[in-house]
Amino acid sequence: MSSISTYIKNDLAARLRSGRALPTTLTLDALAHHYDVSFTPVRHAIAELVEEGLLKKGANRRLTPVKLPRAETVDVVDLADAGDALPQPPQDPYEGIVGDLVQLSLQGEPIYLREEATAEKYGVSRSAIRQILHRLAGEGMLNHIPRHGWQLRPFRQSDLEAFIDVREVLELKALELSRSRLDDNVLQQLLEANTQTSSPDALPRIDETLHSYLIETSQNVYIQEFFERQGRYYRLLFEWEDRDRSTALETARQHREILNALLDHDWSRARTELSRHIRDHHPVLSQIARAMEANREPSAIPGEQA
Repeated sequence: MSSISTYIKNDLAARLRSGRALPTTLTLDALAHHYDVSFTPVRHAIAELVEEGLLKKGANRRLTPVKLPRAETVDVVDLADAGDALPQPPQDPYEGIVGDLVQLSLQGEPIYLREEATAEKYGVSRSAIRQILHRLAGEGMLNHIPRHGWQLRPFRQSDLEAFIDVREVLELKALELSRSRLDDNVLQQLLEANTQTSSPDALPRIDETLHSYLIETSQNVYIQEFFERQGRYYRLLFEWEDRDRSTALETARQHREILNALLDHDWSRARTELSRHIRDHHPVLSQIARAMEANREPSAIPGEQA
């Protein structure tokens, strides 16, 4: 919410200082509607603008701009020449919400989310959070329960193992069916999209398109439907897991091993590497599962390791 509030404050401040037109009337309702957020970040932004002397509240509590001395204003032309006249909106809150919900899901409890409270927490409007929650329901992360709100899907190690069992069979079958249709140019592009890094802090570049490419190229609608219906939730988990640097490095390496085998038309090696990648490469999720079984918190999660 802090980034959204800061953006609103900086956007209004830039307009007030430059003499640009304000995007809407200076009321909580109008500003919240314009920025598609709840009232909370708007209140924070207004409070800071009042404190900085850019806005003032009249006796009727109505907000009005403060007329600035010429020395404090910046010409609109000067701002345009600077190339950064107005601040850029913050990133889509979807990614941050997904990350938080994945971690809640990994606690293994069917938690309920309320739209109003969730919107308030992330500083977005009810309509915006509803769109995100519907999107996550489509990804298999949430279920909408009438009169109760949104139920978060709890992580179950037994479900993950069952999914991996079926995934391995179907993806290996997809590899077999797609052999004659694989395009070496596409495979080379995928190889280049999975890169290691020499920096001790940076994450490698990972492109998961390899899996969808094999599934689509198999031209088997039943394989495609399984991954479309059942794979979305686990894709979110696997993407979250790859925030761990050591896991991400290994993911990129394994993708390259599979792709190099495919480019060499070494189908046996490609099958072996793909099977190993599917079955054995979930260290963070396995760690969490062991911690849950021992009824204790995991020692670390991606993004919080030392």
